[in-house]
Amino acid sequence: MSTNPGRPLRLPAAAVPAGCPSWSGEHPRRWLDALPPRWVPLPSRTGHLLTASAAAAAITGLLALPAGWRPWAAALLALHALWLCARPEIVPVSAPVLAVLLVVLRPGRLWPAAVIVLASVWAVAVLRLVARRGQWGRARDAAGGITAPLPGAGRSLPRGLFLVGCGGLLLALGVAGVAVLPAHGPDAGEGARALPASAWLVAGLGLTALVSGLLGRRRATVLRAAAAPVLRVLVREGADGDTEVFAADDTAGARPLFRVAVMEVRDGDGQPDDPDDEDDTEELEEFLQRLDREGPGPLREAVLYGAPCDGAEILLVTAAGKADAPPVVERSSGPVRPLSEASVRRLTAGEKRRAARRAAYAELSRSAGEAVAAEAVAGEAGGAAPAGVRQWRAGLLHRLCALLLVLWGSGFFWGATGGWRGVLGALAGFVGALWLPHWLAWRITADSEGLWFNGLRGPRHLPWDEIRTVACTSTELKVDSRRASFTPWSAAAPRWPWLERRFGLVHPHERTASEVTALWRDPSLRPSVPADAGRRGRPLWPLALALAAGWTAALLFLW
Repeated sequence: MSTNPGRPLRLPAAAVPAGCPSWSGEHPRRWLDALPPRWVPLPSRTGHLLTASAAAAAITGLLALPAGWRPWAAALLALHALWLCARPEIVPVSAPVLAVLLVVLRPGRLWPAAVIVLASVWAVAVLRLVARRGQWGRARDAAGGITAPLPGAGRSLPRGLFLVGCGGLLLALGVAGVAVLPAHGPDAGEGARALPASAWLVAGLGLTALVSGLLGRRRATVLRAAAAPVLRVLVREGADGDTEVFAADDTAGARPLFRVAVMEVRDGDGQPDDPDDEDDTEELEEFLQRLDREGPGPLREAVLYGAPCDGAEILLVTAAGKADAPPVVERSSGPVRPLSEASVRRLTAGEKRRAARRAAYAELSRSAGEAVAAEAVAGEAGGAAPAGVRQWRAGLLHRLCALLLVLWGSGFFWGATGGWRGVLGALAGFVGALWLPHWLAWRITADSEGLWFNGLRGPRHLPWDEIRTVACTSTELKVDSRRASFTPWSAAAPRWPWLERRFGLVHPHERTASEVTALWRDPSLRPSVPADAGRRGRPLWPLALALAAGWTAALLFLW
């Protein structure tokens, strides 16, 4: 991982429990040695769980349709790909039960191979669970028997409630679908077999979310019930928002031990704070700054409560991001995810690629800014007064992207038949009518009063002194306000930094961002007159209606 310049942010001594040891030296290395072999799946990101869910859906479709499996067997076998990644606690029970059912009922072709696969999945899950106990024991050894009560242990515990609610709803929908849809044999049509298999899959996904919520809630409750082991560590916020935990002596941030999603624990009884409170405004500003930040945050000293291991719940007391601020208490909102050597290498490679892209975009932005500054200096030398109303609008690149999007989206439903074609076509037309007008005809107008943005219902106004940021990040041009009620404005278009550098091209978004920034930073360059109503931006809903009508006519003509 990339290093952090300077020393980690210090944690006040009063926030450190008496006798709390540092997690350093041999203890972190012994904890890493307890990880399962590299071929055992250890998800380190939310994207891995999404990939496992997509794999389960794909396996369900392949088993239920081409292979002709019974819907329940196809879905249950496919769900083991998700459970092995997300919930290995289920596999030691589910895999033997399903294997027995396959042997007895033989619901489809190749069931002996499926039994062998289940045996392998069971062995891998058990190996991961055994390694989890080893990690837990070595973390407790590192704490040396030093424990401390958790800060705020008496507060209400929201952990897992969202997953329990969503999982229960999905499980109920899936079970209802299984009960309502009739069972069909392998000789039935694809549609007749696909819907019951989908219902079984939805029920399985709901069960997964429900078990995840209940396990997370139970483990968080056990952690809060008594004094927990404590360790001094270093933490930082990763580029994707998860918290990375390092050994206390890894001041360069070279090797994260694990990642965990956290949520700040606020003072009080869990009731919402006063929205007019100045502290809330400052916290909102800090949150927006973290969103704008690219790359990981600074290293901070922290105290870790609990014994970290794969799937565990923990609590962190970390140094604040600014001086004289009290320590921040953060509870885990997701399970601990240990990082293997392969995961660290992937994270390092990804961070290097992001750093290279940031450097390339920064250089292109600097070049565009210099060009705008040179034009401004030339205008001042010629005695030119501040220009009149300035405008920036969608160009050929944006219209070409909109056309490609229409052609790409059409392919998803054009091959469908029957009622599905009409439903998908109507849905695509509705979404296109909402998105395409902005892509085809967005416009920014600058006058003496600020910036004006056109939209479906009409123009929006952003005064000069309320602008918070004007940036071109990767493919997106974005303008945001200090006013919380203002929805950030953005426009997207593809770009290739190497092509821009090779031929000395300036992307339209870079030039627009540089010119708007120049007017924002230097009031003498701003237009000296207000724009009339026509130039501030006309509503885009007539264009949306025209696109929707054209799309409807095309559907009726080609039906």
